[in-house]
Amino acid sequence: MTTGFHFWDYFIFVAYALLILGVGLWVSRDKTGHQKNAEDYFLASKSLPWWAIGTSLIAANISAEQFIGMSGSGFALGLAIASYEWMAAFTLIIVGKYFLPIFIEKGLYTIPEFVEKRFSTNLKTILAVFWIGLYVFVNLASVLYLGGLAIETIIGVDMIYAVIGLALFAAAYSLYGGLSAVAWTDIIQVVFLVLGGLITTYLALNTVSGGEGVWEGLTVIYREAPDKFHMILDESNPEYKNLPGIGVLVGGLWVANLYYWGFNQYIIQRTLAAKSLKESQKGILLAAGLKLIIPFIVVIPGIAAYVIVNDPELMAGLGEVGRFNVPGPGAADKAYPWLLQFLPTGLKGIAFAALAAAIVSSLASMLNSTSTIFTMDIYKQYINKNASDKLTVNVGRISAAVALIIAAVMAPLLGGIDQAFQFIQEYTGIVSPGILGVFMLGLFWKKTTNKAAIWGALLSIPVAMAFKATDMPWMDQMGLTAVITMLIIVAISLIQNKGKDDPKGIEFEKGLFHTSPLFTIGSFAIMIILVALYAMFW
Repeated sequence: MTTGFHFWDYFIFVAYALLILGVGLWVSRDKTGHQKNAEDYFLASKSLPWWAIGTSLIAANISAEQFIGMSGSGFALGLAIASYEWMAAFTLIIVGKYFLPIFIEKGLYTIPEFVEKRFSTNLKTILAVFWIGLYVFVNLASVLYLGGLAIETIIGVDMIYAVIGLALFAAAYSLYGGLSAVAWTDIIQVVFLVLGGLITTYLALNTVSGGEGVWEGLTVIYREAPDKFHMILDESNPEYKNLPGIGVLVGGLWVANLYYWGFNQYIIQRTLAAKSLKESQKGILLAAGLKLIIPFIVVIPGIAAYVIVNDPELMAGLGEVGRFNVPGPGAADKAYPWLLQFLPTGLKGIAFAALAAAIVSSLASMLNSTSTIFTMDIYKQYINKNASDKLTVNVGRISAAVALIIAAVMAPLLGGIDQAFQFIQEYTGIVSPGILGVFMLGLFWKKTTNKAAIWGALLSIPVAMAFKATDMPWMDQMGLTAVITMLIIVAISLIQNKGKDDPKGIEFEKGLFHTSPLFTIGSFAIMIILVALYAMFW
């Protein structure tokens, strides 16, 4: 069953695809007399302005995980899932003020490179291999799977062909152009992403209100599903295990957020490509501001779908099409694709382009970062230390292609997962606490030793797995794993160095964490809005 795509829908989608490919290839072209080098390919020649960084951060982050997975979680548990987005806004401010100044001052290409400078090559290699595996088998595969699911649901294309199409689309410009192609096309992707999201939100709320508009639609879903508007769930809620009440604000979600936004290569890479630290921090501030509105275009439609599905009168008004691919228990991730069925001709093409933009931009970002880590931290370290710039760039392209092929093979095997967003968070959470502990103490505690960091990273896995055997909510497990990991690192460091500073400990220059008035004022404004949102939907 297809969902009524017509000529103008296909036309808009094809025009979008050609625009992205055209811009991507145009910005990727080699300038006259200049051979593309490693800095050009992996860090966009360190020339990105703040608005490109901010939009690219959001485009890299918002993918099928959010549009499909977070809408599915909105359908299943409500607005509480928005904590991932709203707390990310605060996390971005922390990253911009306290992490970026250190990373940019050290002139990094990759996050594992920081590990080598602060600790050792051995630990860098351990983490580089881990990240490559995580990107290929979890991130790339899950985005391809969710993207394929969406396309299969919306226009009836078989999952396998949808996955192959998405993979080829992302590869067409990102493999050739590197980070420059990814970042500049992300500006266009975000326009489609936000526009398409707003259109779908409008449609869902207008449908709920019987054509009375968005505000009335919000009033209706708040009245009909009040339990879906609690940010802090109580223990009686069936989804408490996924979002454990106040533990969301003071526990493990901080581990997920700080790890993701501060030490995740495919996110942090575009901030390392800034013209300057101030430019990078302005980009971070823009991304934090955009994060405030994301729940309104990915979570609210999921809640609206829940209200529609549970209202026989509204369902009857949707006619025959409404009976296909209906979301429900065990199939929450169908909520967003199901809503797209009801958009009018033309707008359906825009919304579908938005979904594709979210998927493809994230795929491109992950591919570029996977190839950056492999090329700079594995290939140049162990295989060919004297590789020329031309060879380095070609190895980056080949490694990205191999990663994409493996992920495309893995993607269909993820079928049958409900609330894929939660699944991804939970299983990334097994390893993220150990990495967070290594980085936080490596950055801010000069006594941290290399041996302690290695033991902490390795022991964090069995600690996390031990907690898995308990009934404790996984987010609380993640928070406790991070605390235990840091205690292990502290204990071993103190025993090894007998309380002395490690020779590789970071010395902070005076004024390193000073920020511009714009960043400071913007940060306070975002924090005030966050307090208001949590107070409103407590």
